[in-house]
Parts: sequence; C-alpha cells; structure tokens
Amino acid sequence: MGWWPGEPETTAVQVPAPRGAEHEQGGERDTDDPAVLLVAAQKGDARAAHLLGRHHAQRGDRSAARHWWERAAAAGSTDSAYNLGVWHEKHGGLDEAVRWYERAAVTGDTEAALNLATLLMEQLGELAAARRWFETAALTGSRNAARRLALIHEDEGDLKTAGEWHRRAALDGDLASGHDLGFLSYAAGEEDETLRWWELAARGGHADAAYHLGLLLAANRDPEGAEAFYRLAAGSEHPGAASQLGGIALSRGDLRTARAWFELAAHAGRVDDQRTAGFVCVELGDVQAAGHWFGRAATGGDPEAAFDFGLLLIAELGDLRSGEHWFRQAAQAGHQRAAAELTSLLAATGSAHTPEPRPAEPGPSAPVWARTAEPELVARAELAADAVARRGGVPLRAGELAEILGTWDLVTRPLLDQAVAVSWLTTRSGLHPGAIEHLASVRATLLRPGSAPWPTPAEIEHVLVTARDLRARLGLR
Repeated sequence: MGWWPGEPETTAVQVPAPRGAEHEQGGERDTDDPAVLLVAAQKGDARAAHLLGRHHAQRGDRSAARHWWERAAAAGSTDSAYNLGVWHEKHGGLDEAVRWYERAAVTGDTEAALNLATLLMEQLGELAAARRWFETAALTGSRNAARRLALIHEDEGDLKTAGEWHRRAALDGDLASGHDLGFLSYAAGEEDETLRWWELAARGGHADAAYHLGLLLAANRDPEGAEAFYRLAAGSEHPGAASQLGGIALSRGDLRTARAWFELAAHAGRVDDQRTAGFVCVELGDVQAAGHWFGRAATGGDPEAAFDFGLLLIAELGDLRSGEHWFRQAAQAGHQRAAAELTSLLAATGSAHTPEPRPAEPGPSAPVWARTAEPELVARAELAADAVARRGGVPLRAGELAEILGTWDLVTRPLLDQAVAVSWLTTRSGLHPGAIEHLASVRATLLRPGSAPWPTPAEIEHVLVTARDLRARLGLR
C-alpha cells in the first residue's frame, strides 16, 4: 500500500506511515470536523493544525497536508515534524526529510531518531551520523535500533559491542537478535550462553533458533532434547528440522514418517534430502516418486543421485537410453561407479566403441566419504557451517566438515590416549606430521569453537586431501 490512501507504492524504500494525534495523547480522540479544526488552526492551535494536516493527507491532498503540518511544527508539534520527515522522504527531498526528522528527534522522539538513522545509512550512506541516531533511538527504547547497531558492529568485527546491543534487543523481545547472540556465544565457546539465547528465541517462535538449539543438544548427546526442538522448528516448516526428523524416523524404521519429513525438506530444494527421499520411496516400492526425487536431485547437480536415477530407470523401467544418459552425467562429474556401469552398459548394448566420458571442468566431485559420521559430529559440522555462513561469510560445506570429523574419529578409534594420535598416525600412514597436525587442529576447532578462528574454505580443502589420503593409506573407506 502507498503512504497516502489509495496511492500505490512506487519506491523500494519502506517509508513509515504518518501519525495522527493519538501519538501524543495515548489514543484520545479529537473532533474530525474540518471546519472546527480550521478555525482553531488559524488561531495558532498546533494540535488542530496537525489534525487538519492528517485530514488532508487521508484525502490525498499532499500539498495541504504539508502546509498544515508545517504550521503545526512551527508551533511546536513534534508529530508534525515527524510527519514532514515522512512526507519529504516519500515526496520531497532527502535533505528536507533529514531536517524534519532531526527536528523531531532532538526532542526525544525515538521513532524519528530511528527513521533518521535508517535514511542516513540506507539512502545517503552516512554511516557515522546514522550510528549516532541509532544509539539515540536505542537508548530511548527502540529495540530495532539496538539490533541495527549490533549488526553494524558485527560487520566491523567488534563482536563484543555487537553482543551488548544484541543482548539489549533480545531482552526487549527481538527474537532475531537472540538467535544472533546465540551464534556469537557459540563461536566464542560459551555454550551455556548459547543454550540460553537460542532457547529464549526458540520458545518465542524463532524457527532457526529452535533448529540450531536442536543441533547443539544433539552435539551434546541429548537426542531427546534435540528431537523436541526439531519438532518445534518443523512446526514452522523448517527444512533442516524436517531433514533431521526424517533421519530420526528412518533410524526407527518408520519409512512412511521418514518419507513425509524428507519430502518436506526436499520441496525446499535441499538436494541431499531429495536424494534421500528417493531412496525411501524405493524402499516403499513407489518407483514413480523415487524417480521424481532422484531426477530433481540429479538435475540439481548431484552425481550420486544421477547414478541412482540411472540405476532406477534401467532396473525398474527398462529405459536403457535414459539410464545411459544419467550414468554419463554422473561419470562426467567423477563418479567412479557410474563410469564402471556406463562402460558395462555400452558393452552390453554393442556401443563399446562410444568414447569414455571425460570429467567435466569444473564439476562437482564424486562422493568420497561412504560412511556416516556419529550424530554428534554431524551436528557439530552443521553448526560450524552455519556459524561461518552468517553475515555474508564464505560458506563451508557441512558434509565436508562431517567427513573431517568422522575421519579422525574412525582412524583414532584403536587409541586409548588421544595425546599420541599425531605421532601414532604419522608412523602408521607415512604422512608428514605437519599435515596430520593440521587435520587435528581443524578438527579441534570444529569440536571446540572459540579455541581458534573458524577454518577457511582453503584450509578445509587442504585438510580434506589429508583426510582422504590418510584413510586410503590405512585401508579405510
């Protein structure tokens, strides 16, 4: 809707609505008779002039509204000064909007200070001035201003100050700041604080906070508590929570419930859940649905799903040509089993002379980690990936982080003393101790946030090479 009645919005900037007289009088109703208001306004009554301006605004007469609000503001009406700020932000010039907002803000008008700060930052790029007015608004009770300050300080790397403003906003009921404060606490290794803020936000209805609290409880080996918060998040159709609940149902052998959850997650575009939904549908004997989900994941670039789709098309529908197509897609992405099946298929159909597929450049790598890491390690991987991705961070792949954690867990299981793990693995594998120490260091950061900065994508890529080489040398897959 437009700012004036009946007028369509023509700008992407969200301009606040004008005020009536209720702002100053707590809802007390004044006369609506324009003739009475006009007489009083002409005699210098600021309140009457303000109401007369509102009367003209409601009828779309912008010029008259501006005139009477200017008369009222000159006579001391803060609400009219605020409305003139809104008027100029929408219809006039930003310099005039700043002037009128500032005139209202200096009287202690919190909303005017917030609007002024937002305009200065978002439309004029004056961050320093915006910060001052956000502080003014926050200190006089605006939780929105407190949150904006927290985000500004986060972007500048001042996490301590960001946390203070997030805390102020969260305690005033801002659920998003509660969620953000939980992540700041998690990254600092303060898990009790993390639990406190995520639970506060989750119980207020913040689905992401409920999901991340579920992950943290799972990471701390509290599966019942984790499931309760996954269900809370899933009540808002959170796809990650649906995926987790699908995995829980699958572990219990409840295929129909697992299918419902995985399909909910899959509809949100999650490729891994599309592939898993396909597997569950195969187990339930629903070939058509399995083909749908494998196809969705395959066209989304998942080589494992492309391979599985090819198998399904050939085995269940006898469609050799389509099966060959998807084997080829998977093989070009580096999927070794797909390449082997494609070679066998071409030989069986008399097309062995067809050139072998060449890996695409660039292309997604074939799945290497064939095992499933322990649930608490998978949860830690998800939390680390989401923590790094906040505020525009370069995202890490949770599956790769889980592979790193799972690899270390796998290769060190024979050890009673983890303190000798690096030297023991160096001796057994022949890898350079520095490479194994780097793997151990990244693993420790993922398990104990706050002990070191989050790893970079380049570090993860380097450590994955070490993890895969280590498994190969130890004969583990």
